[in-house]
Amino acid sequence: MDPGKIIAKPDYLGQAVAKREKIREIIMNFISQEILSYCEEKSTLPSELCQKLEVFTRENIPMSQMLIGKLEASFLIFLIRNYGIAHILEIGTFTGYSALAMAEALPANGTITSIDINPDTVAIAQQYWHMSSHAEKIKCLIGDASHLLQQLRQQEQKYDLIFIDADKASYPVYLELGLEMLSHSGIIIIDNSLWGGKVIKEKTHPHELDASTQGILAASNFAKNHPELFTCLLPVRDGLLMIGRNK
Repeated sequence: MDPGKIIAKPDYLGQAVAKREKIREIIMNFISQEILSYCEEKSTLPSELCQKLEVFTRENIPMSQMLIGKLEASFLIFLIRNYGIAHILEIGTFTGYSALAMAEALPANGTITSIDINPDTVAIAQQYWHMSSHAEKIKCLIGDASHLLQQLRQQEQKYDLIFIDADKASYPVYLELGLEMLSHSGIIIIDNSLWGGKVIKEKTHPHELDASTQGILAASNFAKNHPELFTCLLPVRDGLLMIGRNK
């Protein structure tokens, strides 16, 4: 089935919306396009199928800037291939680009459990996943992430990598539940931790922070101040907060 038949190009995505998305995309990148392109040229990038999914999403799906970028995908691939990551929990599927890129890097026995609340975008993800030889590694759960995470916690499954990229206001909840399912040497990555630069208003203009920014800050501060965790915030795309356990 042609993925384009699942969600047609929306009529309401007019010039104003497209312009706003483009502005958001620019804000999310804190380096010049020239430098970004150079970095991508020197990096191992996701497959041709991932690139096709990226193009389809950008041309047809509203809020396409929710995709992780090529360089961010390359960074995740690097971690998975070099640090023995076999089991991944992803909170926020969108159209499945990040899940597919990570699945391609996993060993043959690797798994990804991806969670999203939107069945329409998940349908697109599944169409592209099924074109890949890595499709069997991916399982998607549709529903409220907080409830689904609580169910997964009861299964006592441990994950080597937890990638959080969903509702920003709920980041603190996702982080705390995720920590309970993180393997001893596991890594949590929180995407959009710079949130277009809005987080730097934490001290200067705290009254201007919206719920999403507050959620990102609450998760970041919780991790930074937790005595059993160590953190590193990387300015890759819109900010990747790396979280690991003190050993």
